[in-house]
Amino acid sequence: IIDVFSFANELPFRMELLGKEIESIRTFDPETQLSQAPVEIISIIPNIRTKMTKEVRQSFFGFLPEDTTVWIKDYELILDVLEESFKKASDRFEQERHSGTDSNYLLLNPGELFENAHSFEKSIQGFTRIEFGNKFHLSPEKVFTRNIKPQPSFNKNFALLVENLAENESKGVLNIICSESEKQIERLLNIFAELDPSLTVQPLLIGVRAGFVDPSLQLACYTDHQIFDRFHRSKTRVKAGKSKSLTLRELKTLQPGDFVVHIDYGVGRFAGLEKVEVNGNFQEAIRLVFRDDDLLYINIHALHKISKYSGQEGTIPTMSKLGSPEWENKKKKVKSKVKDIAKELIALYSKRKAVPGFQYSKDSVLQVELESSFIFEDTPDQALATTAVKEDMEKPYPMDRLVCGDVGFGKTEVAIRAAFKAVNDRKQVAVLVPTTILAMQHFHTFQERLENFPVKVDFINRFRTAKEIKEITRQVSSGEIDILVGTHRIVNKDIQFRDLGLLIIDEEQKFGVKVKDQLKEMRVNVDVLTLTATPIPRTLHFSLMGARDLSVIATPPPNRQPITTEIYTFNEETVRDAISAEINRGGQVFFVHNRVAEIDTIANLIKKLVPDARVIGVHGQMDGKKLEKIMVNFIEGTYDVLVCTNIIESGLDIPNANTIIINRAHMFGLSDLHQMRGRVGRSNKKAFCYLLTPPTSNLPTEARKRLQALEEFSDLGDGIKVAMRDLDIRGAGNLLGAEQSGFITDLGFDMYHKILDEAVQELKQNEFAELFEGDIKEKVEVLVQDCVIETDMELLIPETYVANISERLNLYSQLDRIKTAGELEIFKVSMVDRFGTMPRQVEVLLETVKLRWLAESLGFEKLVLKKGQMKCYFVPSSKEQYFRSDIFGNIIKFIQTKGSACKIKEHKKRLILTIANVNTIDTAKKWLTDMKI
Repeated sequence: IIDVFSFANELPFRMELLGKEIESIRTFDPETQLSQAPVEIISIIPNIRTKMTKEVRQSFFGFLPEDTTVWIKDYELILDVLEESFKKASDRFEQERHSGTDSNYLLLNPGELFENAHSFEKSIQGFTRIEFGNKFHLSPEKVFTRNIKPQPSFNKNFALLVENLAENESKGVLNIICSESEKQIERLLNIFAELDPSLTVQPLLIGVRAGFVDPSLQLACYTDHQIFDRFHRSKTRVKAGKSKSLTLRELKTLQPGDFVVHIDYGVGRFAGLEKVEVNGNFQEAIRLVFRDDDLLYINIHALHKISKYSGQEGTIPTMSKLGSPEWENKKKKVKSKVKDIAKELIALYSKRKAVPGFQYSKDSVLQVELESSFIFEDTPDQALATTAVKEDMEKPYPMDRLVCGDVGFGKTEVAIRAAFKAVNDRKQVAVLVPTTILAMQHFHTFQERLENFPVKVDFINRFRTAKEIKEITRQVSSGEIDILVGTHRIVNKDIQFRDLGLLIIDEEQKFGVKVKDQLKEMRVNVDVLTLTATPIPRTLHFSLMGARDLSVIATPPPNRQPITTEIYTFNEETVRDAISAEINRGGQVFFVHNRVAEIDTIANLIKKLVPDARVIGVHGQMDGKKLEKIMVNFIEGTYDVLVCTNIIESGLDIPNANTIIINRAHMFGLSDLHQMRGRVGRSNKKAFCYLLTPPTSNLPTEARKRLQALEEFSDLGDGIKVAMRDLDIRGAGNLLGAEQSGFITDLGFDMYHKILDEAVQELKQNEFAELFEGDIKEKVEVLVQDCVIETDMELLIPETYVANISERLNLYSQLDRIKTAGELEIFKVSMVDRFGTMPRQVEVLLETVKLRWLAESLGFEKLVLKKGQMKCYFVPSSKEQYFRSDIFGNIIKFIQTKGSACKIKEHKKRLILTIANVNTIDTAKKWLTDMKI
C-alpha cells in the first residue's frame, strides 16, 4: 500500500549531484563567486541541468513494478494538496527568479522537480488503483450488481415463517437457518417439525448479522435473532491472559531527549542507542544522561527498569545525580507515605472482609426470567460482569466491586440484575446518583424493567415535596419500598432502611468528601456496587491491585457506531446546519449551554435559525414537576431541540437524540465532556458531537489539549483513555483524593505506581498477612520480579537487519516485556515476516530471554556471563522467605553433586554462585534447567 498522502506532503525527491563538474562547482559560493567562475565551469552548467532534470523529474511511480496495486484514500484531497504545494513552489520560484542574484541560473523550474495534480494523475494511470474510505473520485470500469433482498420480517409469527419457507422450497430455493447457538437451532427445528413435518431446513452454526434472499443463487438465509426479533449479539475477539485487566499506560516509543525514570538511578534523559565493545564483541546499550552530564549505559536486558517519565504535562522533572543517595531517599520517603495511605484503604477492605455479610441465595426462576427479558443480547463483557457481581453477592462477606465501562455499554442493566437479586432475598436496595435528573431517569429505567415483577421502586431528590419525602421515609423504614433511587439526599440520617442489602453508586467521583464519609459508615456490612465510565485513575489502580474487585465492560453494544467529534469556532451557520441535518433525518438534538440565565436567549436564537424546530429549554433550577414533564415530553418526541445546562451529563438515555452541540466547550472538564458526548449515539444511528469554542488561538493551553483529546478519543470504549489523558493534563494526587502531593512530579506516574505496588505487596505480606493469606503463596516470582543479564557475547539486532534506530529500540522493548514462550514464538515469527531470516546474534538474543526466565524462577536477581564463567547473584539475605523455600534447598543439593565446577561464596551480604566453562547461552540454560529439576 502506497501512502500517497504523505508523498504529496513531503519533498518527493532528494537531489544528489554526482560527477566532477559538480565537485568543481562546490568550490564556489553561488551567491558571491559564480560570476567570477572560469568560463569552462559556466559552460557546463546547462549540461548538468539536463542530467539533473532527467534524473529528478522521473515520477515516484516510475520506480514501481508495473503490476503494483495502488490503494488511495481521498483522491480529491491528494490532488488539492499537490496543486497547493506546487503553487507554493511556483510562487517561491518566481520570487527567487526576480530577486536579481547571479545564482538564478542554477534554479530549476518547479515543473521539472515536483509533481502537480495533472502529472500525478498521468503517472498513476497505468496502475491498478483501488479507492477506499468514504469519498470516491475515480469512475469504475465495471460495476457488479447483485439482486439480494433483506430477510423478511415475521414479528415472531412462526406460522408466517413456515409458510414463507414452504413457498421457497416449492420454488427450489434452499432454506438456511443461521445461529451461533446449537440450542437455538435445535429449538427452531423442533418448532418447524411441529408446524410442518415435511419442511426441509439446512441449519448452519455460524453468526450472521442479517439474513438475506438471493434469487440468482436460489438461496434464502435466515438468522435466529431476526426471527425472534432480538438485537444481534456483537462478536468480539477473545482476549488472552491478563488482558481483562487494564494497563495504566502503554509504553510509547522513546525519542532522544525524552525524560526517563530508571528504577535504580532516578530521572535522566534518554540519549539513544549506542554500540559498545565488551571483550571484543559488540552490543547495543541504552545511553542515559543524568545531572551534570553524567553518562550511564544500560544493558538492553534491563529495559524493563526504564519507563518514560510522565508527570503533570508541562512539568520538567528534577534530574537525578549519579552516585548520590538522593534518589533512594526519595523512594523510601514516598514508600513510607504511600504505605500510610494504602493502610487506611486496606484497613477498610479488611474490615469489610472481617464483618459477616448477607449471603444471597442462588438465582431464582424470577431472576432468570428478568435476565431473559432483556431486549438486547448480553455482550461478552456484560455477561462476565453480571456473573462476577452475582458470585460476589453469594459469598459470606460484603461485596465491593467496581464495574468500569464506557457510557452506554450496559452498566445499568448489570445494576438492575444485582438489585433484583437482592430484592428476591427480601433485602432493600439504595441507588445513589449524582444528579436530580439522573435520579428520575434511573427510576423510570428500573421501574420499566421490573414492572412485571413484584418490586416497588421509588425515587427521592430535591424536587419531591416535604409530604412526599415524609411518606417515602416511612415506606423505606417499613420495608414497603424495595429499591430507592436518589441523589445525596439518600444518605441523610432521616432515611432509615429497614433492611438494606445492596448499595449501588453511579459515578462515585462526582460526590464530595462529606458524602463519601457518610458512605464509609453506611457500606461496612452492605454489598456495594460502583459504576463508572471514566474512573479516577487512582481508584482504578487500587482496584487493579486487588484491594477492590474490578469488572471491565469494554465491548460496545451491537451495531453501536463511534461518535463523530468535531471542534468549531462558534458561528450561527454551523449551529443551523447541524440542527437541520439531525431533524431532517428524524432525530433530536441536545444543545448544552452552561449558563442558566442565558438558556431562554439561546433557545430563541435556535428558533430564529431553524424556524421549523420545536425548541424547549431546561435547567436544574426549574420547578421539579415542570422539569420532569419537559424531559418526559422530549423523550416522547414532542420537542426536537433541548437547550439545557450540563444536567444531562450522567445517565440520560434517549436513543433518538443523536446530535449534541456543546457551547463554550472549553469551560468543561474532560470527563464531563466525555460524559455529555455519551448522551448521544445510544442507538444504531450515526451520532455527532460538535464542540463550540471561541477562536482556538485564544484558548488556554490546557483547554485546547482537553478538546483535542476528546476529538482524538472518539472510538467506542475510549473512556479509560480519556481518564488517562485527563491525568496527564491536570496531574494527579495520592490515593485519598483529598490530599494532593508532589509524589508523581518527583517520580513520574509509572514509578509512583511501581512503588505503590511494592508498598501494598509488603503490607499484604506483613501487617495484613492473615487477610490476604489465600492470595499470598510462597512464590519466588514475588521475590524476584526481574533478573538483569550482563554478558560479553554478541547479543544485538544488527543495523544490517533492522536499520531504523527507533524500530530497534521498540523491538528491544517488546522483547524485554515478553513473559511466555508463546509470546516469544509470536514475536519470532513476526520478526522473520517483517525483516527476513534472523541473523545468529538475534537468535541468541531471543534465547537470552528464556535464560532470564529460568534465572528468575530460581531466585537470581542478576546473571553475569563473561570470560567463560557464569555468576548467579541470589536475592538479598534479608528475604528470609526465599532461603527457607524448597527452590533454594534444591539449588544447594545440586551444587553439592557438581564438586569443583560450582562454587558459592558470600560478598557484601549476598550469595554468589560461580559456574566454570559456560561459553554459550545454551550451556547456561542447561545448567539452570538441571538446577531447577
